[in-house]
Amino acid sequence: MGFKFIGAGLATISLAGAGVGIGSVFSSLVLAYARNPSLQKQLFTYTILGFALTEAIALFGLMMAFIILFGFFQNTLNFL
Repeated sequence: MGFKFIGAGLATISLAGAGVGIGSVFSSLVLAYARNPSLQKQLFTYTILGFALTEAIALFGLMMAFIILFGFFQNTLNFL
């Protein structure tokens, strides 16, 4: 039972990585916009795409944590 909590905790490490990734995406947007303001629309489109892909990784990690916690049940009724 305790190993489920350890596994779910390890699966949520991806949320910290996603936070760093999202910060990196938007900091790159600010730097690129400061260098070339005429490309604002194109840069913003690429930023939203990068944000969505980075957030998808976080959601996959969160989904795995919930599957580990609630998806596997012990056989409490000893039929066999």
